[in-house]
Amino acid sequence: MNKSTLKYIGKRLIISAITLFVILVVLFLMVRFLPGSPINNEKLSAAQRAVIEAKYGLDKPIFTQFVIYVKDMLTGNFGVSMNLYKDMPVASLVGNAAKISFLYGLAAVIIGTIIGMALGVFAALHRNSIWDTLATALSVIGVSIPSFVFALLILIFFASYLRILPTAYSSSQPIYSSIMPVAALSTGVIANVSRFTRTEMIEVLDSDYMILAKAKGLDRKTLIFSHALRNALIPVITILGPILVNLMTGTMVVELLCSVPGLGKLLVNSILSSDYNIILACAFLYAAMYIIMMLVIDIAYGIIDPRIRLGKDEG
Repeated sequence: MNKSTLKYIGKRLIISAITLFVILVVLFLMVRFLPGSPINNEKLSAAQRAVIEAKYGLDKPIFTQFVIYVKDMLTGNFGVSMNLYKDMPVASLVGNAAKISFLYGLAAVIIGTIIGMALGVFAALHRNSIWDTLATALSVIGVSIPSFVFALLILIFFASYLRILPTAYSSSQPIYSSIMPVAALSTGVIANVSRFTRTEMIEVLDSDYMILAKAKGLDRKTLIFSHALRNALIPVITILGPILVNLMTGTMVVELLCSVPGLGKLLVNSILSSDYNIILACAFLYAAMYIIMMLVIDIAYGIIDPRIRLGKDEG
């Protein structure tokens, strides 16, 4: 790894670290100035309220609270729940919820990628036909309609009407009760991957080296799977990272509809109960995941294509 590459990576790391710190400051101030309070029991006297505020450090100046929070956060301590799950460590609460959201997002990406690629390849091989039009229309619908709308439709039709799927998540049947939310989340992935695969596949099929391969007499199966699809996959893979992060940050309504104990549901419930520490940890985790994923992709692009690295260094 040469000096310019290391300089590029170092610059990206510094920018990401500064961005995360600014996000943390903004989130901390927003959470502290939210309407309401985690100490919302009207029966408490002023003295009792003061004792509870002192217990959680809410009696200190905002700047002092922030400094203490950052110091604790660097050691993996995100405080305790002030209201929703009284005095339970926020790190374990968020960690358990994040695992579920990540597994749902990963499952949706895997299923959506497989189906989306198959649909995109099929559309590219039958371009300008009725099948291509139908596949494109389905992709547009999938991109246009939010995942929570699909979740609601699945809930109404398969859970309420046909009654072949459970209406809510059940820890006793985790896989069976996950079919509905994963199916809803995968629709957007299918649509995006399908459109992207079709575009890339058509471009590869029309390239000079594919025309040369046809001229050499290679059979259609070898042309499609060994040459065209392999080359079309490279750009498609680059969009999967952001898609996974977007799925995790966009599952809130789906998790609420399907009663999934994931990160989105935890964040919404913590906002409703003004649980400062949980709100801050969930929101910062979402931001960190997105920044880290963008950082990885940015560095990968810079290493693979030096033109990107040089262009950004000049800027």
